[in-house]
Amino acid sequence: MDAVEKRVHTFVRVKPTADFAQDMIKFGPDNKSIDIYIKKDAKKGVVNNRQTDWSFRLDGVLHNTSQERAYETVAKKLVSDALIGYNGTIMCYGQTGAGKTYTMTGATAEYKHRGIIPRAIQQVFKATADSVDPFVTVRISYLEIYNETLSDLLSTVPSNGSSDVQMAVVDCPQGVYVKGLSIHSVSHEEDALNLLFEGETNRVIAEHTLNKNSSRSHCIFTIYIESRFRVFSDVKCVRSKINLIDLAGSERLSKTGSEGQVLKEATYINKSLSFLEQIVIALAEPKRDHVPFRRSKLTHVLKDSLGGNCNTVLVANICGEAVHVEETLSSLRFATRMKWITTEPVINETYDREGTVKALEKEIILLKQELAMHDSLVNRSLVTYDPLTDSQTAEIKSQVHKYLKGAIDEIDIVNIRQIQEVFKQFKLIVSQQEHEVEARLRSQYALIDKNDFAAVAALQKAGVLDVDGHLVQEEDGRDFGTRTTPFSSRRGGKKKSRKSNEQPKKEGIGSPLSGKDLDGFLPSKSQVIISTKDLDVKEGARNQDTANIDAELSKPAPVEDSQRPSSPPSKPVAFEQFKEECGSEISRIFKENKSILLARKKRSSAVAQRINFIKREMEGIKQALEAQKQERWQQGEYVDEKGQIIIDEKEFLLIMKLKDLKEEYRSGYAELQDLKAEIQYCQHLVDQCRNKLISEFEIWYSESFLIPKDVQEALKPGGNIRPGMIPMNRVMCLEEDEQERFERMQETTLPACPASVSFYKAKMKTDQKHTYTRTMSSLEQMRKKPGLITAAGKNKPLSFLHVM
Repeated sequence: MDAVEKRVHTFVRVKPTADFAQDMIKFGPDNKSIDIYIKKDAKKGVVNNRQTDWSFRLDGVLHNTSQERAYETVAKKLVSDALIGYNGTIMCYGQTGAGKTYTMTGATAEYKHRGIIPRAIQQVFKATADSVDPFVTVRISYLEIYNETLSDLLSTVPSNGSSDVQMAVVDCPQGVYVKGLSIHSVSHEEDALNLLFEGETNRVIAEHTLNKNSSRSHCIFTIYIESRFRVFSDVKCVRSKINLIDLAGSERLSKTGSEGQVLKEATYINKSLSFLEQIVIALAEPKRDHVPFRRSKLTHVLKDSLGGNCNTVLVANICGEAVHVEETLSSLRFATRMKWITTEPVINETYDREGTVKALEKEIILLKQELAMHDSLVNRSLVTYDPLTDSQTAEIKSQVHKYLKGAIDEIDIVNIRQIQEVFKQFKLIVSQQEHEVEARLRSQYALIDKNDFAAVAALQKAGVLDVDGHLVQEEDGRDFGTRTTPFSSRRGGKKKSRKSNEQPKKEGIGSPLSGKDLDGFLPSKSQVIISTKDLDVKEGARNQDTANIDAELSKPAPVEDSQRPSSPPSKPVAFEQFKEECGSEISRIFKENKSILLARKKRSSAVAQRINFIKREMEGIKQALEAQKQERWQQGEYVDEKGQIIIDEKEFLLIMKLKDLKEEYRSGYAELQDLKAEIQYCQHLVDQCRNKLISEFEIWYSESFLIPKDVQEALKPGGNIRPGMIPMNRVMCLEEDEQERFERMQETTLPACPASVSFYKAKMKTDQKHTYTRTMSSLEQMRKKPGLITAAGKNKPLSFLHVM
């Protein structure tokens, strides 16, 4: 970056007003300068040397500009630089009521009026969604400085960090950070906006003459961005942060008329802003040795942003009325001083040294092995320690192919690198054969991933797979989804002739192969082979099998007529009708989750049995080893020249088998633990779906058969009352709630601006949360009984079903 870009960028934003002082405030033709003119006061006499005109040169003047234009001018480039590793700070400064909070946060009522913070969040997540190589992590924190006291605006949000730690500003070699401040990881734009809106509701505000909603504290919203690149030999990590600062406004007590607590807050605000101006003056002096950052909490927190490793932008908010010209001059003087501050931003990138250390340790081990081999082969002069050349690699490849064809009996080995290359060539050959086998199978079969629970559940319903994921047979003896393939056994079985393999292929008859049997031939161990022809045949039986899954909910009954009966039908009959109409989707999800749960339970039982069998076999081998040991002790033990006991081949084989069984036992135990966790999660989903299905049915039954006829018109599509979650005793007096307003807004606003979905969802969730909190607080105070909640307190949160 050149010298111009290292300076702090300053902009002025003028608050729109109908009483703009055009004769006192003039803007330059390039929109980068502003001139102030004040008439001389005749009351002070003829001799009056007071200055009456000022001219300020800045990086831009924002007058009658939209929020979008302000963001593109002030913040867009800074956020883009932060995505590649530069720290950034945007600070709004000015008198109270000048529009600092509106510039930084904006109005949450309309999407187009959102401020710098929501737009920066949107830009960050759009960039992370479009990036391919780096793995990006975004975190959020929200700090408030109120009366020189640090507080966490997100302390009400659950986080992994400890909230009991006393908050303090700490200096470290990497910069300044606030100890005890909670930092929340976010993966979507909506999550970050939820945190922003939650923090905004916790801010301290008060009312005075100039502003009905005056911010009484300095607030710093920080976005932490961490990008990890995997294309380098060492893991490259780029870290940056964006500080978005909304300073409290300076106040003149003669104009605000503050009293009591508001007066005390104004004193702290003016004092901290005065210290900030002193810091700016000190930084503008190049010969200044000491800068007193620790004089206030605000200046200490902003140490990195002012004259440090950071791109800094200042937005000076001013009022255009003549009555506020003195405050306007003060804000413009501050912006001019800020412009002379220089910063030294650099890309914050680090490399994971742990990977380098491991690679060097591995190389040392390899060299030691080569030297040991060299020492044992002192009579051979062909040992080399250099990497293999292309010609040597080609020679080893040729020898491996000859060895596999039987042309040679052994491969010439000189050093460790050649041994590694031999194994590499074997691995390449095996991989090539696996790809060929897979391509051959894909031409005849459909491959389904075992981890795709929805597909597996559908196949189990269709009768193609059993609960363990194995292929089943039809009653006439034909296989479903498997045919005999020209493969040899994994344990060295003989290859079948091509002729013997073609006959079952024509007739569609063969022996069933489980998923485990196919693991030796397929590159993925979580795939099931299903014959596309047999799958189509079995598709017709799916509807018959699904009827048995929900037996615990109700008994089968004929579907009721579409017209409303004279008397309400019985609930079992109505339940069947509900599952086929309004509740079909929930019923389908419930059946799928239940079938997956049953499959996991059976699989867990099978794994447990296999573990017990392995355990018994291990005990038998241990007893055999103990007998061998006793026999060797009675006959006398043989030792070599180093004093180590020599064992016979039988005992050695038992030891190796015991080792393999232990490994298999550990693997089976790990699989069993994973299955238990999956069963617990699936059981939770089944219970959740069951409760959802029953509750939705009760609502549907009440609204369909119990509501009077004269109320049915209000519940028709297009009416003001939306069916669902409606108390029967309040059905005639409910207003449109947050959920309904959001759905109506989706129909009108979102088609023109799809990017606003996250913004409105986050705002709606925050409003619902605080409405619920206020309602429950009022109920607690009034000690109302359940069931007497008024329509204004009704809350209907968003709910989503888990689809496996």
